[in-house]
Amino acid sequence: MRRVIMRSKNKSSSLPSGATPPTKNLSSLHSWSHADSPVVVMLFSGTVRVRVVEARALRPTEWSRRFSQNETAALDCYVNVDINEMAIGKTTVRPKTVEPKWNEEFTASDVDAGRVVGFTIFHSCVMPPDDFVANTKVAFEELKIGQINDIWVDVEPHGQLHVVIELHGTAVEDHHANKVFKERAGAFNDRQRRGAMRRKIHEVTGHKFMALFLRQPTFCAHCKEFIWGIGKQGYQCQVCTVVVHKRCHEDVVWKCPGNKTDALDVVGKEVAESGLGRFNINMPHRFSVHSYKRPTFCDHCGSMLYGLINQGLQCSVCKLNVHKRCQRNVANNCGINAKQMATELAQLGLTGDKMSVRSKKKPSIMTEASTEMSVASSSSGTGESALTQISEEAPCKPARPTGTLSIQDFTFIKVLGKGSFGKVMLAERKGTDEVYAIKILKKDVIVQDDDVECTMCEKRILSLAAKHPFLTALHSSFQTPDRLFFVMEYVNGGDLMFQIQRARKFDEGRARFYAAEVTCALQFLHRNEVIYR
Repeated sequence: MRRVIMRSKNKSSSLPSGATPPTKNLSSLHSWSHADSPVVVMLFSGTVRVRVVEARALRPTEWSRRFSQNETAALDCYVNVDINEMAIGKTTVRPKTVEPKWNEEFTASDVDAGRVVGFTIFHSCVMPPDDFVANTKVAFEELKIGQINDIWVDVEPHGQLHVVIELHGTAVEDHHANKVFKERAGAFNDRQRRGAMRRKIHEVTGHKFMALFLRQPTFCAHCKEFIWGIGKQGYQCQVCTVVVHKRCHEDVVWKCPGNKTDALDVVGKEVAESGLGRFNINMPHRFSVHSYKRPTFCDHCGSMLYGLINQGLQCSVCKLNVHKRCQRNVANNCGINAKQMATELAQLGLTGDKMSVRSKKKPSIMTEASTEMSVASSSSGTGESALTQISEEAPCKPARPTGTLSIQDFTFIKVLGKGSFGKVMLAERKGTDEVYAIKILKKDVIVQDDDVECTMCEKRILSLAAKHPFLTALHSSFQTPDRLFFVMEYVNGGDLMFQIQRARKFDEGRARFYAAEVTCALQFLHRNEVIYR
C-alpha cells in the first residue's frame, strides 16, 4: 500500500477520506458477491499543475540488474507524468544518482473526467527501451481542489517521490464501476492515440508487467506454452522478471516477490486485495544445482538454460527449473499448478487483474508536522506517539487497521445465519468497500453454559487459521457490554455442497483440487494439535 504524507498549505482544512485498508475477499462460503458492486470515484475537470520536485531511495529493479548483483548502482532518472494514462510531461534526465532533483512543472489545462495522476520513473539507457525504475498513482479524490498539495508518495517497488499538485476546477462523483474516458477532439486518428502512454504498466497481483520484444525462444511462466508472434510477443514483470503471454498476464495468481513489503501485505491480505487473498500461497521451493542433458528452458523468465554442466537450479519437490540469477525472484508457489488454479478461481469470478483494482485505488493520506517524520527511526520513544497524534488529526482511515475496532466501524447489511449462541451477519466497514462476516455471541448465554474457556479457545484457533490459505481466518475481535464480535473473512463463492449441487458432478481434476485443499487444511490443524469435528 502506498503511503502519502501531505503538507497542506491550509492546515485547518480537512483531508479527504478514502484510504483502503487491507481486506480479504474470499471465495467459498456465502453467495453474496461484492465484486460486482459499483465503485464510486471522483472525476476532476479543469486545470492540473504538477511540479516534480525530487525522489529518494531509488533502486534498480531486478530486470535492470539481472546480470549484476549491485543493488545500489547509480541511475540516470527521469519521470513521465500522465493523467488517466495520457502523457502530460516528461522531466529531464538526472544522471548518476539515486536521489535525483528536478523541480520541473507541467500543466494540463483541459483535463476532463480525470481520475488519477500517474508518475513513472525510468532509467535512461544508451540503447532503448529505457529501464523501468518505479511508479505510483495518486487519485484526484485524495487531493484538495484550490489548494497546493505538497506530498511525498511511496513509489513501487522502491523509493519515494516528492511532488506538488495544484487543482483548479470542479469535481463530481462517478458511480459507475467501469472507466469511461472522454476523447479529446482531434486527439485520435484512425490508427493510434496521440499523447497516449507508449509504455503502459499493467499491475496484476503486485506485478508490473510491460510489453516485451523477445529476442530468443521463450516459454510462458504461467501456462508453460511457447510464446509465439512478432513484435512485442509477451509481458514481463519489471520487478521480478517473470515472463508470460499477453493473454495470460491477467490470470497470474501468485504475488510478485520483489515488491515492497507493505504492498505485499496489501496484496496478501486481501486483501489487497481482493478475492485472491484467500489463496495466499507461501510454499518455498527447494532448489539445488542441476545438470541438464537436453535443452531446458527457465520456468521463470522463459529463456534457455545455457552451459554444459550445472546450467541451473531444479526444485527437488516440483522439478521447477530456473536460472541461478532467477532464484531470488521465484515466488513461493512450490507444487502449485498456476494455470489450473487460475481456471478454478475464474469459475468463482476471481482473476488476478480484479485483485489489483483495490490496491491501485487510493493511497492513504496523513497530515505531517515535518517531512523528516516520514523517514525517522521508530526506535525513539516518541515516534509512536507522534504518529498516533498524526493519525488522530487526519480524518481518513490508516492503510492497515491499527488500534481497536468497535461496532460503530461497521454497517450491518443482512443476517447470514443463526445459531443457539448468536448469529452471523454480513457487514461493511465504514469508509471502505470491505465486507466481513461478523459472528455475534451473547455473553449471558456463554456464561450460563460455562463456555467461556471454549469461546477463548475458538478465538485462538481462528487466529491460528490466518496462517493457512485454505482456512477462514479471524480478522479482528471486539466486545460490547452484552456481546462478543468475531470479525471473520467473508467468503462469497458458496460452500462445498453448493458447488456440488451446481455442478451435479465434479470432474476428476476439480474433485482432486477440493480434496487437496481439505486435506492440507486438516493436516495443518492436526500439526497444531487441533481436532476438527
